[in-house]
Amino acid sequence: MTTLLPAVLPVGLIILIGFVVGRTLPLQHSTLSQLALYVLSPALVIDSLYRTELSIDSSSKLLIGFMLTSISIYALVGIINRLFKLPDSLSRAITAVVMFPNSGNMGLPMATFAFGAPGLERAIVYMLGSSFLMFCFGPAMIQGKGIIQGLKLTLRLPLLWAILFGLGLRLLSVKVPWGLDRGVQQLGAADIPIALILLGMQLSKTRFQPGIKEMITAIARLLIAPIIAYYIGRLLQLETLNLQVLVLQSAMPTAVSSFVIVSEFGGDKDLVARAIVSSTLMSFITLPIVLSFLLTLNP
Repeated sequence: MTTLLPAVLPVGLIILIGFVVGRTLPLQHSTLSQLALYVLSPALVIDSLYRTELSIDSSSKLLIGFMLTSISIYALVGIINRLFKLPDSLSRAITAVVMFPNSGNMGLPMATFAFGAPGLERAIVYMLGSSFLMFCFGPAMIQGKGIIQGLKLTLRLPLLWAILFGLGLRLLSVKVPWGLDRGVQQLGAADIPIALILLGMQLSKTRFQPGIKEMITAIARLLIAPIIAYYIGRLLQLETLNLQVLVLQSAMPTAVSSFVIVSEFGGDKDLVARAIVSSTLMSFITLPIVLSFLLTLNP
């Protein structure tokens, strides 16, 4: 339990600050969400790719595992949405809640604690794949306007180009002059706090009464997703550490950035806000269970 507190309590503090801001200052949600989506998130991705040493040999299989896991989860959520004929706004919110794990500010510390520097390296690979999915294809999945419209929307968003630019800097070993990389680093560092403040602002206007929808989506995010990841990792015959990181990152609560995506592209914002908080609180129980299982896997 104490190992989770350093990852969770700072998140709660910033959400609390956003809650107070939402109650006291007349800030516009749309302005902050656009700032996070179009400026801060691309800077975070570029900086991560520029500074992180990626092991191509181990990262490629891990990314394939992440991709297949995400496709399976998306298909399962789509079947449930159609089976129960859920309203469009609710369907979009559930998709965002279940699809996007908090693989950054919770996933990275957890992977470091559990598996050391090699685990952190793989967790960063997962986080980049998750960022690519969330910000490049997430809006298209949430809007649900078909492949062509989704592709047009994806190409208009800066995250795809940020990933390509960051990869170019890394592969070409470009040294950014005049300390400009520090400016990009500072912009990227602001992304998660702004997203957390946005969440707190939304919660300040939302009656927090977690019901059956929030509990079901949280369970899907925290338990069903890692089970899917485990069997896909086994199917791909991933090495033990790659499998452990794949499952652990897939067991993270809902990403705060999913609230930014829903705020910008449509969906039940109140449900997403409540589900983020519910899944984060429930992760105090589920993550130790998942981690204890992973540590029993033989290398």
